[in-house]
Amino acid sequence: MQCKNLKGVNVMVFDSHEELSEYAAEEVVMQVKKKLNSVLGLATGGTPLKMYKNIVKINRNGLVDFSKVITFNLDEYYPIAGDDKNSYRYYMWSNFLEKIGIDEENVFIPNGEAHNVLLECETYDENINSLGGIDLQILGIGNNGHIGFNEPSDSFQLDTHLVRLDDNTIKANARFFNSQQSIPSKAITMGIHTIFQSKKIMLLATGKEKEQIIFELFSDYVDPKLPASILKLHNNVSILLDKQAANKLLEVYF
Repeated sequence: MQCKNLKGVNVMVFDSHEELSEYAAEEVVMQVKKKLNSVLGLATGGTPLKMYKNIVKINRNGLVDFSKVITFNLDEYYPIAGDDKNSYRYYMWSNFLEKIGIDEENVFIPNGEAHNVLLECETYDENINSLGGIDLQILGIGNNGHIGFNEPSDSFQLDTHLVRLDDNTIKANARFFNSQQSIPSKAITMGIHTIFQSKKIMLLATGKEKEQIIFELFSDYVDPKLPASILKLHNNVSILLDKQAANKLLEVYF
């Protein structure tokens, strides 16, 4: 592992996705051991899957207890049924939550079937705030620089909100659906302010397809057209990369 502070951000480069995932899992476990009722912000997608598998293994070995942990997911497609295999609710329960002994009442995922989306978003932020905010937020990053589903824009959308998905995002997620036409064009996502209020943030990025956006992330600008750039202003961010995602970064900064 190589580690360097770049523009105020702790950047860690691992030899492989597997090594990165083991480290990330240990960070989550350490947070829960430190605070049994930790509030965790969780991400979906391909990148964190191995991290979740490692956490499940640690839990099954009796080394960590999730019974008092509270989780909030970053986002959910809209509209989509919770039992749809492409929903993030289904992803979280089948890949992680049902395997760690968490209390179902402590799991919060945006409702992809909400009739009143505005109320759903307002209540989501109120629930996070009532618990004192998120202790550790896990993030991925889109090829276009989005975090959660905060897409490139002329301004940062602060609170949890309904967003129309960027064509780039729809194309990137097409592999999970039977057809591009079946992909929801909208999603409910935590906003930039909601994410930014987290006490600690850990962003994971793997694969060659992420190397360009990771390199652009460390330009000198904070720009809503690259939403993840706001993270450079947070006081406790770690960015975990495998060598493929870090390739251009390594050439210039390491």
